[in-house]
Amino acid sequence: MTSRVALAGFLHETNTFAPSLATMAHFEQGGGYLPISRGPEILERCGDVNLGISGAVAHARKAGWDMVPVLWTGAIPSAHVTRDAYERIAGEIVEGIAAAHRAAPLDGVCLDLHGAMVAEHLEDGEGELIARVRSVVGPRVPIAVSLDLHGNTTRQMVSQADFLVAFRTYPHVDMAETGRRAAEGLDRIMARGRPFEKAFRQLPFLIPIPWQCTFIEPARSLYAELGAMEGDEVASLSYWMGFPAADIAECGQSVLAYGETQAAADAAADRLVARIMDSESAFAGRAFEPDEGVAEAMRIATAATRPVVIADTQDNPGAGGDSNTTGMLRALLRAGASNAALGLMVDPAAARAAHDAGEGAMIGISLGGQSNVPGDAPFEGTFRVEALSNGDLHATGPYYGGTRMNVGPSACLAIDGVRIAVASHKAQMADLAMYRFVGIEPTEMAILVNKSSVHFRADFDPIAETVLVCTAPGPMPLDPASLAWTRLRPGMRLSPGGPVFGDPAGAPAKPSELHVLEG
Repeated sequence: MTSRVALAGFLHETNTFAPSLATMAHFEQGGGYLPISRGPEILERCGDVNLGISGAVAHARKAGWDMVPVLWTGAIPSAHVTRDAYERIAGEIVEGIAAAHRAAPLDGVCLDLHGAMVAEHLEDGEGELIARVRSVVGPRVPIAVSLDLHGNTTRQMVSQADFLVAFRTYPHVDMAETGRRAAEGLDRIMARGRPFEKAFRQLPFLIPIPWQCTFIEPARSLYAELGAMEGDEVASLSYWMGFPAADIAECGQSVLAYGETQAAADAAADRLVARIMDSESAFAGRAFEPDEGVAEAMRIATAATRPVVIADTQDNPGAGGDSNTTGMLRALLRAGASNAALGLMVDPAAARAAHDAGEGAMIGISLGGQSNVPGDAPFEGTFRVEALSNGDLHATGPYYGGTRMNVGPSACLAIDGVRIAVASHKAQMADLAMYRFVGIEPTEMAILVNKSSVHFRADFDPIAETVLVCTAPGPMPLDPASLAWTRLRPGMRLSPGGPVFGDPAGAPAKPSELHVLEG
């Protein structure tokens, strides 16, 4: 019997401390994702792209589902999704699913979401959306959801959905794979006629974004063990490391197990939680101040045969930054760095000035620094326009996975020994093509400064001599303890072994203190 399944997606990672809101225009443009797509457009555009919806559609075709695609959209991380954008998009998704269900009963719903969306009027964007979908399909139609590893998974999400699954890689090279696993889980529930038992746990400490990388320990081993724990009795096991810049009560790590029995689900969840708690102190790493990091990069580069890559982590547009701070550019120039490149610097006015002047021209402009970040300011200088681009590029590396994107009028601007890839629209520097489209060959650089925290590593690690993390001023502080939290649940440690939210003395809590919630 053919299963009739509605598919939809609405993705946003919200940094509630960031400077810029996500408007409807941002979702229409896409910002590194697909542009907003409706109905059959979703099926036409999602093939061979590393997105959850792509994996779900691939499974649906293999399984012979009667697909009812509704709407899919995503915007690059930023501050809150505006009320207008949320209600327009959520309203269209819910009404589309409701109309499909009225026309002929749905057997299931498959959603591609993020898990860390906060709207101007809602703390739990995904939980609210799933609840609204549940209200129109009723209690018996199973809902499966693929989610980002950085999801701040909530009790409402767990209670309203029948099957939630998370990415297992950061950089997220398994987004499509996760969408496939969500669709497979939905198929299993539709076939068995009842949901799995579930066990949900929320953990008591936040992890800085750079140290969540699954290429390094302890995350590498934790995710390997997670996969090995699934089996006959444990249908699915997910671990969200959380997005540690969302000032909401349920921000943070969580674990969710689905089992044939409640005992199996509880045992798997508790075993994984114990391993994570034992690893708390290992979720740390070395970060450099800008001048210190550039000096170290230059030292290494003198004997290196490959580029030294610096992560400008606090201006990561994948975590709410605007990709326009100038701290790392200033550090490169102060040190007299040569054969260095930085990208992407997002400055539409600078890109326009470069296009107006033409290739080969010298232009005196103010570059970057528009985010009003303390300690940051526009950089005044004279630059040579080395190359121009209309912003079209094909990102073929493992993270973007074949995405075609447009970052608007762009240019390569050079000053002293530094080249800057300047764009008009935000997109995280996570693909070698994002240098090449303005004539910079990244493999030939001595130093590369990437406005990213981790995603760049999927394409850059194979060409890098080493990777350094630097903390120039930016909207996404590496240390969550430096953020002005107001709504986080009391007792949460703001970093591994760090100060406790709500404790006036700021004393660290004991690592054994676990806040357990059951879904």
